Amino acid sequence: QVRLVESGGGLVQTGGSLRLSCEVSGRTFNSGFTSWFRQSPGKEREFVAGIRWYSVTYYADSVKGRFTISRDNSKNTVYLQMNSLQPSDTAVYTCAVDPNLILSSMRRFEEYDYWGQGTQVTVSS
Repeated sequence: QVRLVESGGGLVQTGGSLRLSCEVSGRTFNSGFTSWFRQSPGKEREFVAGIRWYSVTYYADSVKGRFTISRDNSKNTVYLQMNSLQPSDTAVYTCAVDPNLILSSMRRFEEYDYWGQGTQVTVSS
């Protein structure tokens, strides 16, 4: 059925950039949100950025001005461009999508119906 596959993670130095991709297959979503979450060892999963099907975007305060979420509906793919990376950005980044989600639930991972396996981002100091 619905599958989400993340890619683009890796190892970068402080100040570097990475571009994550989340390809969604099995369905085309034209409502709700597609979002990026991240989780570091010993910490709870946190919201990073979200995007509506019509491309309105939302960001966590910790990444605002450094990260940009976007989508290419022709490729069924959502991207996360990460610039000025810091060691605190080190985490497993997971993509999630839910066509029925409302804005008040967007930042809660447990509310999403579908998610991927995650991709590791490591930023060295």
